[in-house]
Amino acid sequence: MSAPEILAEIPKLTTAERDEIRRKLAELDGYDSPLTEEEIALIDSRLAEHQDNAQSAIPWAEFKSSLEEKLRK
Repeated sequence: MSAPEILAEIPKLTTAERDEIRRKLAELDGYDSPLTEEEIALIDSRLAEHQDNAQSAIPWAEFKSSLEEKLRK
């Protein structure tokens, strides 16, 4: 399979499959993940939850303002 063929298939993969590919590419490039498997699973879970319910997200500026207000109390 050629590189263009591989790239054309990537959008058809699930999020978990793309995450697996990212981790494998990082391994091949010599990068060790500073995260444990449990941390990776938690991040993957939270990302999937966000993707399933993206409308519940708030803009960064709104979140930052709310956090700063809570820290002032």
